Amino acid sequence: MKYHDSIKQADKTMILAVKQLKQWSLAVNPINYSVGYEYCKNNNPILIASIKRLLLSGKPLDGFFMEQLYKDHFLEQSKFRHEIISDLSQLFEQVQQNCQQSTLGAQGLIQQLDENIPALMSHNREKVKSAIAQLHHASTSFKKQQQQLIDQLQQSQQQTQALEYELEEVRQEMYLDPVTGLYNRKAMTKHVDTWLTEDANRSVAAIVVSVDHFAKFSEKFGGLIGDVILSKIAKKVASYVDDSGLPVRSANDEFIVLLPDVDGGIATEIAEKIKQGVEKLRFVSVQSGTRLPKMSVSLGVGEMKRKEELSQFINRSRKAITNKK
Repeated sequence: MKYHDSIKQADKTMILAVKQLKQWSLAVNPINYSVGYEYCKNNNPILIASIKRLLLSGKPLDGFFMEQLYKDHFLEQSKFRHEIISDLSQLFEQVQQNCQQSTLGAQGLIQQLDENIPALMSHNREKVKSAIAQLHHASTSFKKQQQQLIDQLQQSQQQTQALEYELEEVRQEMYLDPVTGLYNRKAMTKHVDTWLTEDANRSVAAIVVSVDHFAKFSEKFGGLIGDVILSKIAKKVASYVDDSGLPVRSANDEFIVLLPDVDGGIATEIAEKIKQGVEKLRFVSVQSGTRLPKMSVSLGVGEMKRKEELSQFINRSRKAITNKK
């Protein structure tokens, strides 16, 4: 984000941003401050709507949510997009030049044929000999030019492959949660849209997995250990999902498992296995060797209704969470 505020305006917004972060019970760190400043600027309706929607749901703002907002509204992969566009532009230009050269070479060969065919039909041996020599020269030049084009096309293919690798890496960054390796909410929306585009009547079940008392655990043992525990729980949750399902980290202490073509009964069975699997996990601090507390999860299961918005479906599944400890 670029700002053109005066010093007076910046100071005023800074005070408001810090005050707003305190109201949200968030630390004044660079990421939270950037989001808070943008919120207080009141120039980003999408960011503001995202924050208000979460607050209206009754859930507090946390570091996970603020990081997601920061990635979505501040990083924007602008530098990468500029590099990719430049590379693609250069690649398209090379391909266009290759096509033009190939066209010109073919036109030159055809022109030589047109000009020398009458001489080849002549009874004058010198004319025939000269025509054959010119055609041989034109053919050799054309073959040489075609070989150069083949080499250039091979180079373009290598550049295209390199671009595909870069795009795949960024695609992974866009759709994966860096802490757990699960999909993020952006990927969740994309997958559900794809499923329903393929079949508007497709059944989709959701299992909401909420880690019990995770905020207190992180406060006691630290955020780094908290992230390690989350990644282990995430791995256990994902182990119960086959290739068709989608395990998602949807909040700081919450996972969602989306299951296409699965009804509520089967989803409930899978949810119970997830609960039992997580509660069997044992955690030990590598540094101190101290055994850490066992973790438990609370679960909510829901089935998507026809033409229901994804957000409504997820919120309804969250409300189904029971036995929150």
